[in-house]
Amino acid sequence: MGVYDIIYKKKNQVAVLLDPEKIEDPDKLKEFSKLLKGSFIDFIFIGGSTVTKEQFQNTVSALKKYSDLPLVIFPGSGQQLSAECDALLYLSLVSGRNPEYLIGQHIQSAFEVEALNIEVIPTAYILIDGGSQSSVAYVSQTTPIPAKQTQILRQTALASKFQGKKLIYMDAGSGAKNSIDPKMIEEINDLELPIIIGGGIRSINQISLAHMAGANVVVIGNKLEDQPEFLEEIKKYKHNLRAQSFLNN
Repeated sequence: MGVYDIIYKKKNQVAVLLDPEKIEDPDKLKEFSKLLKGSFIDFIFIGGSTVTKEQFQNTVSALKKYSDLPLVIFPGSGQQLSAECDALLYLSLVSGRNPEYLIGQHIQSAFEVEALNIEVIPTAYILIDGGSQSSVAYVSQTTPIPAKQTQILRQTALASKFQGKKLIYMDAGSGAKNSIDPKMIEEINDLELPIIIGGGIRSINQISLAHMAGANVVVIGNKLEDQPEFLEEIKKYKHNLRAQSFLNN
């Protein structure tokens, strides 16, 4: 089963987002990979807004040594690519109007992506205002959708579906003050596209609310950089969900 099929078919998934700029040291990666084992984390996403090609490749190579979790590229630019990964979220920044991130980076890297021979998942990347300017908004020179504008979100998601996108990734941005309102998730939950939610997630309650609203995958980033022990809370949360599912069946 490919990465997309897992995202599409399974519920209550959690991914860890690693920024190679912040965790490039091989010893730190090895230690963090040990913590991930048995934590019920479903995926490792890797990428960042200002990561170099060398940083990206070195981090991927180290992770493949220490972890057997599916490794998914969350690219900040067309140079963040590796054949060692399991899949590529082929992000198009549809919440913005900068052609460089709608199609420009994609054209520049098209031949390299083709040569990777890994799973490529066409993804509508939608920035939602998280209460602070994110790195991706700054680098891409785009404005996020306001936090309560459900109609704009739905229009954007619908247009993405009609264009053939297979996945919606809503992101409040790294270090966001506020996570995405569950009502925003509910607004597009009927479009029959799997939904990934990231940015500003700092508690199990936020993860649970996002899952209940319809998110297939919730992404944790900065919280784990500051508090790796949060993985234990995620483990308990996922364990309880599995126990409930078993009892209900």
